[in-house]
Amino acid sequence: MIFETLVTTVAPDGRVHFAPMGARYAGDEVVLMPFKPSATLDNIVGSGCAVLNLTTDVRVFAGCVTGRREWPTLPAERIAGERLVSALAHVELRLLRCDDDAQRPVLHLERVCERTHAPFPGFNRAQAAVIEGAVLVSRLRLLPPEKVDDEMTYLQIAIDKTAGPAEREAWSWLTTAVAEFRSPAGKAGNVESRAPATAETLAVGPAGKLHA
Repeated sequence: MIFETLVTTVAPDGRVHFAPMGARYAGDEVVLMPFKPSATLDNIVGSGCAVLNLTTDVRVFAGCVTGRREWPTLPAERIAGERLVSALAHVELRLLRCDDDAQRPVLHLERVCERTHAPFPGFNRAQAAVIEGAVLVSRLRLLPPEKVDDEMTYLQIAIDKTAGPAEREAWSWLTTAVAEFRSPAGKAGNVESRAPATAETLAVGPAGKLHA
């Protein structure tokens, strides 16, 4: 199984980097597969640590693929890292080994510290829809427009029926990103496209792209 998480890492200059990423749990280990090149990969290999954040604030996922990369953090307890303030829980990780690969190295990390900050309120369809929408936005350069439209239209149903203010805000960022990408200025390259040009964003699976 792959779980949608938010990974925070710290660059050599102290900047905190946010990356939605699919995580696997293998016993006591957490397994991440960031793409090459990616800041997440460089930061984990360089620092030897990372923080896995479990959050239902899907604005962070949508924000990471639409140019909104500043989110409140607090210092980790046992590693030189930062955890997301809005996380329901976080896991501090230390790198055990890296199995190199030309496209997606496999990082094996041990759990150093785990903390719960708030209860999980339950599943919400709109939150899941935002995550799926973020995947689509990260792939605007790869997918046919009609596929994006069909899937966004279907996901809109969950937004309309079950979203709260945070989910609606996140969804508006995604729909705006699609419109900007398709605008004459966006096609001409005269405005900064919010759709990521690299593989780092939301890694969704072995063959997927989103997740740094």
